[in-house]
Amino acid sequence: MYIETRGQGPALALIHGWAMHGGLFAPLVERLQDRYTLHLIDLPGHGRARDDATPLSPEALAPQLIARVPDAVWLGWSLGGQFALRAALDFPEDVRGLVMIASSPRFVIDEGWPHGVKPSLFRDFGEALGRDFRGTLEGFLALEALGSSYAQEELRSLKAQAFERGEPAPRALQEGLVLLDRLDLRDELPQLRVPSLWISGRRDRLIPAGAMPAAAAMTPGARSVVIGNAGHAPFLGAADEVAAQIDAFMRAVTAPA
Repeated sequence: MYIETRGQGPALALIHGWAMHGGLFAPLVERLQDRYTLHLIDLPGHGRARDDATPLSPEALAPQLIARVPDAVWLGWSLGGQFALRAALDFPEDVRGLVMIASSPRFVIDEGWPHGVKPSLFRDFGEALGRDFRGTLEGFLALEALGSSYAQEELRSLKAQAFERGEPAPRALQEGLVLLDRLDLRDELPQLRVPSLWISGRRDRLIPAGAMPAAAAMTPGARSVVIGNAGHAPFLGAADEVAAQIDAFMRAVTAPA
């Protein structure tokens, strides 16, 4: 992994989504670095950790994340939420709080869980990567921006950032798609022992609008915030609102007892 540290104050660790890297959080860095120490993480196979061949396993990486960034609030966007949530579940004594952005305990539809995409979606993307690597990545980015009131601006930002640090490792992308397809942490949510904030976009086409409020309702000490005009990357099109929600949450969970 690669971790870039910016700012000063209580610690906030940020984990990116599929095929991306920590640089995507630039709008949040701009708005929060004067009050918080931000740890921007590139997962193995992504960004400046592209050559790191460590398997993309939340269970295996959570202790490494905690060891390198103790006593922090953990924020995960999309796939990154699976790593942040795993860290909070397994190491509650080392995690001050959890922020989930457009991330669900289960990404695909299942019996009793209508808040997902068809199981074939991530499998189809996995097969397409072998035929047209760059084109498939750009197609996924377009899906992430779709629905937002700021779709064109978000897509430009996603494309500009996606390859800024080089292309992600194909192995890591395939492993990430398997995680998106298979992971299911719903049964563990009632055991979460840290406060959590669940931020979603009402127009998200990857995480249906009901997913995160439903997940928050299953989680003790959780609060759900739905941003009306946002899609899958609300911190791009609605950066001020997302940063304000994170700031309020950080103040609450890091205030002296």
